[in-house]
Amino acid sequence: MDYVDTHTHAISPDHDRYPLAPVGGKQSDWSAHRPADYGSLLASLDEAGIRHAMVVQASTAYGNDNRYVVDAVKAHPDRFCGVFSIDVLAPDAVERFKFWLGEGLSGLRLFLTGTTMPGQANWLDDERSFPVWEYAQANNISICLQMTAAGIPALRRMLGLFPRSRVLLDHLARPDLSDGPPYASAQPLFDLAEHPGVYLKLTNRTITEASRGASTPQAFMPKVLAAFGARRIAWGSNFPSAEGSLKSLLAEAQAGLAMLSDEDRQWIFGDTARSIYPELSRMGARSC
Repeated sequence: MDYVDTHTHAISPDHDRYPLAPVGGKQSDWSAHRPADYGSLLASLDEAGIRHAMVVQASTAYGNDNRYVVDAVKAHPDRFCGVFSIDVLAPDAVERFKFWLGEGLSGLRLFLTGTTMPGQANWLDDERSFPVWEYAQANNISICLQMTAAGIPALRRMLGLFPRSRVLLDHLARPDLSDGPPYASAQPLFDLAEHPGVYLKLTNRTITEASRGASTPQAFMPKVLAAFGARRIAWGSNFPSAEGSLKSLLAEAQAGLAMLSDEDRQWIFGDTARSIYPELSRMGARSC
């Protein structure tokens, strides 16, 4: 299987060259206590047998300073593509968007929740962000959303305004799965399947959540697959934010998706990522 990891992070040990500036003012525990620089990330990919990875901006370490992601991609353009973050409410947001694309990065990430910023930020559908969404839609640039299910109404508004947008929901937008089948609490997530531009990033966090309460992965995964289809679901390890080696995280995901067909797993573990980030398909011919 030709694996792509859509959700990795890289942290430099050189805090002078790459100073910490975490969003919200608080650095995440994982980036402080188990960081991996891009050399370590590459070694972990090799150990796990993963061909390509998206290096996603570590917002809880660097905020909107994406230079380390840029340097990771430039150092290994045959293995890495990069996802950057910007302040979408800033007056120069579109210019910053173009700048980071010009530096060789491939997608945008909006950080609306996390371990250091629990809850759901209220600016997803702020009108000041509209120029960024318009530019992303016009240029077929994917927007990755780190959000909770509480943000789905705001997302639906944005999809109504920008219907050709392509968005990728980190951790499936963290739905509550504990009630088990038929997953009434997660219905707002399933309702998003009517929007063809909505994709799901399936991480080990989701597999763990699917094992809580009355839920099991064997019950949840076929249901989410029936709603969205494997071609709209992409796996990401969340390494090193997620505890454990990248090899073990891949093995855990393989076990959690073992009930699916080989074709569906190939889409989830690789091919969907290439449709979300076309640069991945061109790697080897040129850098992304």
